[in-house]
Amino acid sequence: MPKPPIEPPKTLQWVGDLPGHVLMIEQTFLPQFKELEVHDVPGMVDAIKRLAVRGAPAIGVAAALGVLLGAQQRMDATGQQALDGALEDCRVLAQSRPTAVNLFWALDRMQACARTAHASGLLGEDFARHMQKEALAIFESDRRTCRLMGEAGAELIGSGMTLLTHCNAGALATAGLGTALAPMYVAHASGKMIKVFADETRPLLQGSRITAWELNRAGIDVTVITDGMAAKVMQEGRIDAIFVGSDRIAANGDVCNKIGTYGLALAAQHHKVPFYVVAPLSTIDVSLASGSSIPIEERDRFEIAHGLGKQTVPEGIKVYNPAFDVTPAAWVSAIVTEVGVLKTPNEAMIRKALGSS
Repeated sequence: MPKPPIEPPKTLQWVGDLPGHVLMIEQTFLPQFKELEVHDVPGMVDAIKRLAVRGAPAIGVAAALGVLLGAQQRMDATGQQALDGALEDCRVLAQSRPTAVNLFWALDRMQACARTAHASGLLGEDFARHMQKEALAIFESDRRTCRLMGEAGAELIGSGMTLLTHCNAGALATAGLGTALAPMYVAHASGKMIKVFADETRPLLQGSRITAWELNRAGIDVTVITDGMAAKVMQEGRIDAIFVGSDRIAANGDVCNKIGTYGLALAAQHHKVPFYVVAPLSTIDVSLASGSSIPIEERDRFEIAHGLGKQTVPEGIKVYNPAFDVTPAAWVSAIVTEVGVLKTPNEAMIRKALGSS
C-alpha cells in the first residue's frame, strides 16, 4: 500500500522577508539535531567551508542565499555600489569549496541577476528584492528537480531490492528530496519494499551520521557498514544496485563524487552490480572534456588524524586527504537526471540532455 508523502528534513530555508536570514540544519552535529542561523556572507562562507551545509545542490542554493544576505545589507547603497558588492560576494563565496560545480552555476545566475538589476536602474530595496526573487527561484528549482530525479530513478528500483549508497546524497544534500536517495524515497512511498546499506564514508562519516539518520527517519530499512565492507557485501550477492550522487560530471560522463566512490564502482564492475549516479543537469560541466580535469579538493589532515576529535595518527606522520575521486563513464550504468535516465552515458547523450532542459 502506498505510504504518505515523505516530508524531508528542511536542510536550509529563507526565514522572513527583507531583512531575513538563512536557517539551516547544522550538519556537523548530526545525528544530534541542531540548527544554525546565518545572517551574512562571512557566515555563509564559514558554513560551506566547514560542512555545516554540504552536498553539491545544497551548496549551490546556500551560495545563492548568501548573495541575497549581502544584498539586503546594502539596501542604502547606490546602484554601482550594490552591483560591485554583489559581484564581490560572489567572488568570495566561489572560494569556499572548489569541486561542486553547482556552487559556480548558482553564483553565475546571481551575478547575471545583479547585472540585470543594475542595468534596469533598480536601487535599494528594489535591487535586493530582485536578488531575492532569483535566489528563491534557485531554491524552488532544486526542490522540483529532486522530485523529478526521484520519480525517474524509482523506475530502476524493484520491490524487494537491496541497495547500496555512499556518503550522503539525500535531502540534507539538497533543498528537496535529495539526489541518490530521492529514488529510494519515491520507491518507498509507492509501497516498494527496499533495504539499504549505507557506507559510513570516512573520514567524516556522512553515511553513518547523516544518510542513516535520514533513511531511518523515513522508515526505510537501513544498515550501516564501513567503507571497507562494501566489496564483501557485493561478493555475497546482497546488493542489487548502487545509487550515488555527484559533485561534478565531465562532458564525457566521468563522475566526481565523495572519496571511495571509485572503489565502489570498481567492485561493482567485477560483481556486475548496476552503478547509478543521480545528479541534476546543473552538476554537468561541459567545459571539462573528462574527469581528469576536475579540481579535487584536499582537506585538512585534522579530519583523518583526529577523526571526530580523537587522535588516531601519530604526530609528525603525513596525511593525504582528497575529498573526492573520479569514476570513469564506462563504469556508470546510467545517470539519472531531471529530464530522464541517461543509460551508458556519453558526451553526445549528455549534450542532448542539456539541450532539452
